[in-house]
Amino acid sequence: MSAKAISEQTGKEFLYKYICTAAAVQNRFKYATVSANTDWDRLAQEHPWLLTEKLVVKPDQLIKRRGKLGLVGINLDLQGVKDWLKDRLLKETTVGKAKGVLKNFLIEPFVPHKQEEEFYMCVYATREGDHVLFHHEGGVEVGDVDAKALRLMVPVDDKLNEQQVTEQLLTHVSDEKKGVLASFILGLFSLYEDLYFTYLEINPLVVTEDGVYILDMAAKIDATADYICKAKWGDVEFPPPFGREAYPEEAYIADLDAKSGASLKLTILNPKGRIWTMVAGGGASVVYSDTICDCGGVDELANYGEYSGAPSEQQTYDYAKTILSLMTREKHPEGKVLIIGGSIANFTNVAATFKGIVRAIKDYQEPLKEHEVTIFVRRGGPNYQEGLRVMGEVGKTTGIPIHVFGTETHMTAIVGMALGHRPIPHQPPSDAHTANFLLNASSCTCEYDYPSSLKPILSFTKCFSFVFLSAKATTLFSKHTKTIVWGMQTRAVQGMLDFDYVCSRDEPSVGAMVYPFTGDHKQKFYWGHKEILIPVYKNMADAMKKHPEVDVLISFASLRSAFDSTVEAMQFTQIHTIAIIAEGIPEALTRKMIKMADEKGITIIGPATVGGIKPGCFKIGNTGGMLDNILSSKLYRPGSVAYVSRSGGMSNELNNIISRTTDGVYEGVAIGGDRYPGSTFMDHVLRYQDTPDVKMIVVLGEIGGTEEYNICEGIKGGRITKPVVCWCIGTCATMFSSEVQFGHAGACANQASETAVAKNQALRDAGAYVPKSFDELGDVIKTVYSDEVPPPTVPMDYSWARELGLIRKPASFMTSICDERGQELIYAGMPITEVFKEEMGIGGVLGLLWFQRRLPRYACQFIEMCLMVTADHGPAVSGAHNTIVCARAGKDLISSLTSGLLTIGDRFGGALDAAAKQFSKAFDSGMLPMEFVNKMKKDGKLIMGIGHRVKSINNPDMRVQILKDFVKQHFPSTQLLDYALDVEKITTSKKPNLILNVDGFIGVAFVDLLRTCGGFTRDEADEFVEIGALNGIFVLGRSMGFIGHYLDQKRLKQGLYRHPWDDISYVLPEHMSM
Repeated sequence: MSAKAISEQTGKEFLYKYICTAAAVQNRFKYATVSANTDWDRLAQEHPWLLTEKLVVKPDQLIKRRGKLGLVGINLDLQGVKDWLKDRLLKETTVGKAKGVLKNFLIEPFVPHKQEEEFYMCVYATREGDHVLFHHEGGVEVGDVDAKALRLMVPVDDKLNEQQVTEQLLTHVSDEKKGVLASFILGLFSLYEDLYFTYLEINPLVVTEDGVYILDMAAKIDATADYICKAKWGDVEFPPPFGREAYPEEAYIADLDAKSGASLKLTILNPKGRIWTMVAGGGASVVYSDTICDCGGVDELANYGEYSGAPSEQQTYDYAKTILSLMTREKHPEGKVLIIGGSIANFTNVAATFKGIVRAIKDYQEPLKEHEVTIFVRRGGPNYQEGLRVMGEVGKTTGIPIHVFGTETHMTAIVGMALGHRPIPHQPPSDAHTANFLLNASSCTCEYDYPSSLKPILSFTKCFSFVFLSAKATTLFSKHTKTIVWGMQTRAVQGMLDFDYVCSRDEPSVGAMVYPFTGDHKQKFYWGHKEILIPVYKNMADAMKKHPEVDVLISFASLRSAFDSTVEAMQFTQIHTIAIIAEGIPEALTRKMIKMADEKGITIIGPATVGGIKPGCFKIGNTGGMLDNILSSKLYRPGSVAYVSRSGGMSNELNNIISRTTDGVYEGVAIGGDRYPGSTFMDHVLRYQDTPDVKMIVVLGEIGGTEEYNICEGIKGGRITKPVVCWCIGTCATMFSSEVQFGHAGACANQASETAVAKNQALRDAGAYVPKSFDELGDVIKTVYSDEVPPPTVPMDYSWARELGLIRKPASFMTSICDERGQELIYAGMPITEVFKEEMGIGGVLGLLWFQRRLPRYACQFIEMCLMVTADHGPAVSGAHNTIVCARAGKDLISSLTSGLLTIGDRFGGALDAAAKQFSKAFDSGMLPMEFVNKMKKDGKLIMGIGHRVKSINNPDMRVQILKDFVKQHFPSTQLLDYALDVEKITTSKKPNLILNVDGFIGVAFVDLLRTCGGFTRDEADEFVEIGALNGIFVLGRSMGFIGHYLDQKRLKQGLYRHPWDDISYVLPEHMSM
């Protein structure tokens, strides 16, 4: 949500810190908070004024009219405050319909003043601008300020000036106070804008000869502006409405939501309730709550929440296990029900999200059975059949009663089943598989009569010439509409092209894409069976210039960049429609976009929307879902019913309902769930009214805002004459004891007229056709369904077919050591978190990735020691030398490192494998050490791993000595090492530098390790030696040294290396004459 209430303390802290005014604001930062855990002595030390001044104390828990409720203690000393709190702290109190415990209190200095020194002021946001209300009388008895107060509306992007304030707001204020008040109001309004407040009320505002005092304050800020205001806001805590506790599970889900691109919401209403929900979609979640309350379940409804926006399997699992944990803490005598519902998804892979829910159900299967939980599932969308199948299977395997339904069942029918109001079908009809992209033409005609209530108005009357509101454009999309897509949304674009193809468009609707993070290039897509290229531009101006036929922009820009990219797009006169998909754009920025669009005659769809669709012509992004839903909802050809909805998910449900009960959708638009959508219900209703092919209009409204009342006026004034079927969701809100913010940012009633119940009644009174509930919506809009013309076939994408399990293909690669596809990186079957938890180190990781084994601790230590002793051997060796020469030639790190590594072989560093093979072969064949030495001499071969240019028996290599001590102490057996040391005794007797060098030692010791650690068979151990695993130790270790030499040369800023002449012996042949 966007507008969130903050505590009075937070609001005053913002005001005291950041207000800029000539008025003297008194008692800045003089407040103290009190809870049950307060240490009074410490509090007095931190706020010494508590001991010297008279005080005011009041609860700070979003309670309105505290004075009238007797919840303000005034003119008290500190002991008086303590006595006052004894009767109230941690006591249950009723405020309106809400019951709650008083936990948090605010203490401030008492301000003696006269009644005539009290004023009232308020600033709040609307679509058109910000309203400033001022009344010259304030305090507890201020009364109906909406009727009494003087008001001034500051249009979006306009500035408030002192003359306006003085002339329009301060007419009843004495002259000596006008200057102070005008300055304060200007400063407060500037603060309100800068810190993205959406509501700010001060009552009373006291003005004395000393200055201005803010006695009581209530405020809301736009939480979506956190990325703009973080530096000033800090970490804001948003308290729950009074009467509802703040649960740690809610905070956990809020944290998940903040870290995810998906939407995850949870509000716990009654933790002891028997009806729990897990609903996909902001709009659908409200509809399910409405239906539960309509069926009499309001007192047993345990939670409100939603998951949407394609959450991952892990995110869905975390969300589901939180719900299951909550609902299995206390038993209910009647058992419990879990409703896993949702509308038809536009782009979420239902099977993928259901996998997370299934995991959670398996984890909680015993508590679920113990608490007698029955689960009801209804879902549609991409791959929903597989999701339903998996959900049904887990019911069979766990013994938990799970009833599963798809799009053949009305969305909220499972609520009636769960609450015993309708029977549970044994075998619901099965729909086609998601992969069935072909529809057979029906040879029969199924006809239905209109409901009798609609028959009188089906012969439409001539429109009155009276115009209620003017629409920007009657037609937004046609079969020739061309769009630019902002963002690298290849899946959405391919979906649009498939829709275009199935609608028999002559050419694709996507003319180009804009993606600022790459250079200009072309992106490959499919047009039917054929591959086509769509240009991608880094710069929007280039895209517009090269595609003058484009008149629509679909913006997938993030919430942070959506404003700038939209403003840029509106500079091009060719654009007349912009769809903004992003959710979470600050309201102040949205209002600026709306104002600019109105001035330029541009229609904005969104923000926070999936878009819209015009069957047979054009669709925005992911609207309408996958092709199977496009076909089953007959969106490939126009019908005669047009709709407008706030919710994107519910718009797809409307596609389904309208296609099943009418001749289909003519056009549908989801205007978005924000408080200020770019275009309104009325904008689109008027377009539909003026479109001859539209015979009926469907509006799915919502709690919050007053836009639906414009439709009422349009009907009553004769501007709208076509039949309008309308239902506003959110009727359950009036039944809750405390305020609930639903999934959409705009779905919250700030006054009685904004409730869904009030709006539904007003629409009914105006002459719209309003069902009794969402369940009956389809019945009210029922009309004629006629023969179908089959659409062209569209081949399925390979990636989607593979995900559905319809095809198989041999993999190009196989791997058995690492898997990065899940939520957590896995090394040879071991999650990365376990690797760190077990403190396996580099040696342990190498064991997993090289040998697919968890090696003993001593083996891991040995590997790490080998890497340490082979890390470097000075700049003179060939590998380091090459690396240095390359670095000094100006080459990069990778090139220099590669140059050094290429020198590794039998003569330098690569003797580990060869030594291991030679010594193993001799030992395994039963040769005595002397026989081995003699044979190698006879064959004219060097013994790999024997000999050193510098070290000798008299000047031993300490690296070998360190490794030898460790191996002798920790290895269970060192047979091959002992054999190699016996060989060393023979070779050093001939020449002292023919020692077992570090390469040879590591080679033979590693063979002993592989053969005797217990993790490998003899064949496996020999195979690792044969395939070159041991040389990998030297390569990995020496890479550290080579990188060190590279960095050293760069740090020393060494120039190009040229070998000196005096170190080269020139031996050219003598001159030969002819």
